[in-house]
Formats: sequence, C-alpha cells, structure tokens
Amino acid sequence: MELTAKQRAALELICDTFAPGDGLGLPSATELGVPDVMLSMLSRDPDPSGGKLLSTVLGMWDSPLFGLVVGAGLRSFSKLSPADRERVLLELAESRLGAKRALFQALKKGTLLSYYVTPGPEGFNPLWKQMGYPGPPGPLATAPRPALSPLRYSEDATLDCDVVVVGSGAGGGTAAAVLAEAGLDVVVLERGGYYDDADFGAGELDALTKLYAPGPNATAEGLLTLVAGGCLGGGTVVNWSTSLRTPDTVREEWAGIGAKQFATEEFSEALDAVEKRLSVNFDRSTISARDTVLERGAKALGWDMGPLPRNVTDACDAGVECGRCGYGCRVGAKQSVTKTWLSDAAARGARLVVGADVRHIEVKAGRAEGVVARTEEGARLHVRAKAVVVSAGAVQTPALLRRSGLRNKNIGAHLRLHPASAVFGVFDEELRPWEGGLQTRISRQHADLDGDGYGVIYETGPVHPGMLVGFMNWRGGAAHRDAMLDLARTASIGVITRDRDSGRVKVSKDGHPIVEYTLSDRDRDHLHTGILGAASLLEAAGAKKIYSGHQSGASYRPGEEGSHEEFAAACAASGYEPGRCGVAALHIMGSARMGGSKDDCALDPDGATWEVPNVVVADASCFPTSSGVNPMVSIEAIAYMNAKRLAARLA
Repeated sequence: MELTAKQRAALELICDTFAPGDGLGLPSATELGVPDVMLSMLSRDPDPSGGKLLSTVLGMWDSPLFGLVVGAGLRSFSKLSPADRERVLLELAESRLGAKRALFQALKKGTLLSYYVTPGPEGFNPLWKQMGYPGPPGPLATAPRPALSPLRYSEDATLDCDVVVVGSGAGGGTAAAVLAEAGLDVVVLERGGYYDDADFGAGELDALTKLYAPGPNATAEGLLTLVAGGCLGGGTVVNWSTSLRTPDTVREEWAGIGAKQFATEEFSEALDAVEKRLSVNFDRSTISARDTVLERGAKALGWDMGPLPRNVTDACDAGVECGRCGYGCRVGAKQSVTKTWLSDAAARGARLVVGADVRHIEVKAGRAEGVVARTEEGARLHVRAKAVVVSAGAVQTPALLRRSGLRNKNIGAHLRLHPASAVFGVFDEELRPWEGGLQTRISRQHADLDGDGYGVIYETGPVHPGMLVGFMNWRGGAAHRDAMLDLARTASIGVITRDRDSGRVKVSKDGHPIVEYTLSDRDRDHLHTGILGAASLLEAAGAKKIYSGHQSGASYRPGEEGSHEEFAAACAASGYEPGRCGVAALHIMGSARMGGSKDDCALDPDGATWEVPNVVVADASCFPTSSGVNPMVSIEAIAYMNAKRLAARLA
C-alpha cells in the first residue's frame, strides 16, 4: 500500500499521538517503525476496501475542514499541540456518531497493535524490557523437521479426486481424515501456508502475519474485532487448547431445530472419537498464576469453579512454554489437526495443497463438479471432484457458497460470535500473565442467567502485549503506557457471552465477506453482568486496581477510590454500542446452520446444502445456535459426523 507524502505525514502524526514514547528511552511509534508495520499488516487483507478508506481519511486528515469534522476546529491536526491532538482523538472516541467511534477504534487498534508487536530497528522493543516481557524466544533448536509435505502450484493445473475439502482447520482436517479412511481420494485446499514446530517462536508480529486470517478484521459497524486462524490446521494451531464437549442442553436445543442426531449416540460417538484422537485430558491443566487469581476470587465468593480439559501431550510444560502457544506450540505438544487428523489423511493418500484460495464451486444441473482456486503465485487451480466439503470457517464458508450461486436465504444468517470482553486487575504480586497453562480453569457461575442456558462463562488466557489491544481502552498516550508497564502485575478475566441473537455474513460486489453484527438488548445485558462478575472476582482475589475495556475509562481501586457499584454505573453509562467497549469474537459460528427445514436453516441434517446435495459443510458454520463453550471439539465432532454420512453416500 503506497501513500503520498501528505498521507504518510498524517499517519505518522496519528501514530505518534497514540504512542508518543516518553523521551526517556521509549521511542515514539514512528521511531519504532510502526507506520510501516501497520501498512504491511493492512495490506494482507484480500479486500482492498479497508486500505482505500484509510488512504482517503489520511488524505483529508490534516486539512482545516477535516479538523472541524473531528473536533479540532478550523485548524490542521499538524498545527495542534500534542495535548490537543490527544483531545481530538478522545473526542472521536466519545462521539455520538458510531462512524466516528469506529474510525477511532480502527486507528487505535492498528497503531497500538503494531507498536506492541514490532521488535523495532534494534530487534527488541524497549517497552518489552521496561514491562519485563521476555520477547520472542526464537525457534526451538531441537524442533523436528515438518512432518507434512503439502503441495504448492505456481502454474495452472487440474486435479481429479473423489472429494475436495476447502479449508484445513478443525472441520476440514477432521473431514479429510474420515473421508480418506473410507478409501476416498481426497484433496485439501488451504489458503494459508504450512508451519510447524520449528517455525514457531519468532514473536507476535511473525505469528500474526503467518498464522492468523488476514481479514476481515472487524464487524462492519466496528463492534467486534474478528480473530481466526489462517494457516494449515487453522485455529487449532493457535487456539488455547481448551477442549470442552458440546453441553447436553445445547445438543438438545440443536436437535430441536431439526438435526435430531445431535441428541443421539451418533453425535456422542463423534465427540468420543474426537477426544480420543486429540488426547484430551485433565492431566496437563496445572494452574497458572492467571488462573490462580480466577480460582482465588471464585472461592472467596463461593462461586462455581472447575478445571479445563486440554488437547496436549506430556510434552507440554504447562508453564513458560505453554503461555506462548497461542502463537504456535514450539514443543509439538498441542494436538492440532496438523498433528492428528491431517497427518492421518496424508498417511492415507490425501493430497494437501497450501496457498490456494478457492473462489467458487463449479455447479452444473444442481450438482457440484469441483472448485476453482487461485494460488499465491497467481496460477489457476481446477480441482474436479464427486463432492465438495466446505470448511472455510463461518465467515468465508457462506461467502464461498454465495459466490458459487447458492441462494438459500439462510446462507450467512444466524451468525453467532460469542462476544467476549475482559476486565483487568492490577495486583501487588508479579503474575507474568504471558506464562502458564493456556487455559486451565473455568467458572460457569453465570452460564444460565435466565433459565434457558444463555449467559456468560469466565476464563483467562495468556496475555501478550499485542493481544491486549482489542480489549483495552486508550485514555491518552501516557495513561496507556503506564497500564502496559503494569502488565507483569496484571491479570485479566475474560467474559465469553453465549449470544442468543444473531448477525449475518453478506458478500460485497467483489465477493468479499462483510460481517454485520449488533448486540441485542438481552445479550448486551448478559455481557454487562459478566463484566461486573469479572470485577467481583478480581476484587475478591485482592486486586488493587480494576478497570474494564470501556473507552470511557471505567475503573476503581477497592477500598481506596470508587466502588464496585460506581464501576457498575460507569460501565452501564458508557454502554456497549460500537466503539464503547473492547469486544472481540474469538469463536465464529452458525452462518450456515444445520436443521430440518430450508425455511430456517442453510443445510439439511446431513450438513448438505439444500440446492446442491453434494456440497457438504463441515465447520463451525453448521452450529444451529452458539455452543456456549470453546467450540473446537464441537466443530470436529460435527465434521466427523458429516464426513461419515457423506462417505456412506458416496460408497
């Protein structure tokens, strides 16, 4: 992405306002090279609309007219003092107009994420040293050579097979193994690259650009940040190893929508098979310092608390090494689908292809005949097949179905995102929240707030500098810097909302997915209850300062300044409209749901599309409603079940 000198100057001013440094050793954003990192990360998104919008904004940013729009009066941004520049950004953040708040959030996240993840010209970000953060450990010298040998195509090619699987994550990897085991010739197409143990450890920036999906990065109105895996193995390579079965109450709910097997032994056996293949166990759930805070608070309050099962082997140290695993497991302990199902599929002859972006399914006379992909090298890859399994994730799957001409009204509808936020507590003791078992404890105290199975769960997760940006507010450069310098003594409790109400995935005229989602009043109230509950847990655990991700800066110091009641009122007054509070979607589900009727479901009980019966979906898109728990095991069990049914039909 190329900027004019005027646009570049505006971007540097914005970045240096968000991250001005301190003049005493901490560099400004521009000195650290943040603008280039920010532009590089933005350029990864296949949808160019975000880059075009940024160029337009930067072109106008330093004009007096734009100054009037953003609250600077008829003065150029560059003519303002640093304090006045901060004031302008904060006025954007608190605007009554959602578009202005969304602009602020996009600029904030882009700048601060880049600032905290880049090593900078010296190779080690000075802020990391001041906060006690160790930085990237580098590749593990003893890591084995990559076990898989995926194919890449630099020239046009045509492949023939029985089944082509689009996507290689939890759903696609599992489906590929089941189909290959049934004796079918399988080709798996993955848009991202292949990375294994020896490729991990280079730090947040390297991982974000290799292992995570390049876009879309947020919902259209700016309410939620979107996070998904984007490499061979998908989210299973970078997730936090939490391996929860689909709750029985959720299974009954799903069966009631028409896919009755969710309440039968068929799905139970699929869950069992997944847990066995992933080595799910409680033996490596050694409590971390972060989870000690959660457990201590829950015990003090008399709340529910329990251990979490994890898909790791004895190679997991459940300590320092484990805390880095959200950016790839260097010791190979996490049983991702690359270690399990994809390995099984390859051993049975499946061909794995990376760097292949599937643009459409070929459909003739109501039957799929294959897919067409564009490779990273610009070649056209045509895969002819008897059936197509779509496992591209709950954002890309409905977009692919729409681009391929399918028109059922439920494709893209019923999207659930498990809206997640965090509350932070600063303690006297050092916690080093980037270390320790990824997730080892859970509280379900508020999992059923209204008697119908909907509410929130409380979990923690490893905290690295860049990972925080989507959840933290920004009240000025110095205040944000001080909060980051407290990171070693900070614990965050995550609030994951089981959303009852839904959003939608649409497709732009250029074929790119657009995610639309607003919190319903009911789901908003549940999220609010969770944020107050997380604050209660932190206070009971002994936190000296507690603050939420509300941009308004809701916080209190128990026993010293403010109270839980005042904090609750401040959170409620700030609200949960787009840009008001840091919220992310780590679990994206339900946009092509299975059920008994084409009137309200995109897929039949076999996971096949109503219009093209040999197109089967096998990923989180299939969820009839939100799962209420971390979805990996549920995704793999659905993929296992749907692939078994497809294999029987093809046989």
